[in-house]
Amino acid sequence: MGSSYVVTDGSGDVTSGAVASVGPVGRSTLPVGDLLDTTTMTVDLSVPECALAIGAHPDDIEFGAGSTLAKWADAGCRVHYLVLTDGSKGSWDPQEDIERLVADRQRECLQAAAMINGGAHVGKSGDRVHFLGQVDGELVNDHDTRREVARVIRSVRPDVVLGHDPWRRYRLHPDHRAAGFLTVDSLVAARDPHFFAELELEPHRPTALLLWEADLANHVERATGFANAKVDALMCHQSQHETTMGLDPTQGHQGGNASEHSGRAAFAAQVDWQLAQHGALAGLDAGEAFRLMDDL
Repeated sequence: MGSSYVVTDGSGDVTSGAVASVGPVGRSTLPVGDLLDTTTMTVDLSVPECALAIGAHPDDIEFGAGSTLAKWADAGCRVHYLVLTDGSKGSWDPQEDIERLVADRQRECLQAAAMINGGAHVGKSGDRVHFLGQVDGELVNDHDTRREVARVIRSVRPDVVLGHDPWRRYRLHPDHRAAGFLTVDSLVAARDPHFFAELELEPHRPTALLLWEADLANHVERATGFANAKVDALMCHQSQHETTMGLDPTQGHQGGNASEHSGRAAFAAQVDWQLAQHGALAGLDAGEAFRLMDDL
C-alpha cells in the first residue's frame, strides 16, 4: 500500500493522494536515491537565472538532476557544472589507461552538459563546466577544497545550487558523502565575508539549495517532457555504460544497431520509472525529488 502525502505548489493549493508502490525488481538500481516522502511537498521553484550543480563525478549531475537542469536551461537558465573529482576510478578494467580515462570522462561531461543545454555549446573546460580535478575515491572535505568550491560559487553567483544530500542514510560511496558536505560547507563559506577573504571575490548567498538522492525529500521538480534530455545526456558518458548503466560497453550510442537501441531503451525505461516514482510524491506523472533548503 502506498504512503499518503500532502502537496503544496507554493500557491496554497493542497492535494492529497497515494505514492506509487515500489516497481519491478531491477528498476530501482539507478543511483538516484530512494524516496521518503514528508507531510508537505513543494513543487517547482521559479526558473533561476543561473544554477550551479556540484557533482562528485562526471555523470552524477545528470543522474541527480538532469531533467530539472534541462527544463531550466530550456527556459533560459544559465546552467553551470562543478565536477569535483577526475573520475579516474570509473572502470572495471585492471589494465585501464587512467590518463586516457580521465580525458574521456572530461570530454563526455562537456558533451553531456551541452545536451542538457539543448545541444548548445557550453565552452571549454572552466567556462560553464568547472573541473576541480580531485582524485576519484579520495575526495576530502578539507579547508583547501572548500576554498576552491567557494571560489566557484562566488564567481558563478548562482541563484540555485544543486548537489548530493550528505545526510543520505546508508550511502556507500565516500565521494558522494564528501561532495555533499563540501557543497553545504562551501555554500556557507561563499555567503559570509570573513571566509576566504584572500579570494578577493564578493560574497554570494544563493536563494535555494536542492539536494538530490534526498534522504527525506520535500520538493519535486516536474520532469514531464525532459526525460529524453536526461537520458541523452547520460548516454554521453560512454565510459560508464557498463559500470553504471548496465549497457554493453562495446556499443556506442550512435551506431544505430538493434542491440544498442535495445540497451538504450531498457535504460530509458529505468529512468522513466524513477522519474515516475519521484513525481508520484507530488501527484505528478514525472519529476525529480530533492531536499529543498531555502533559508540560507
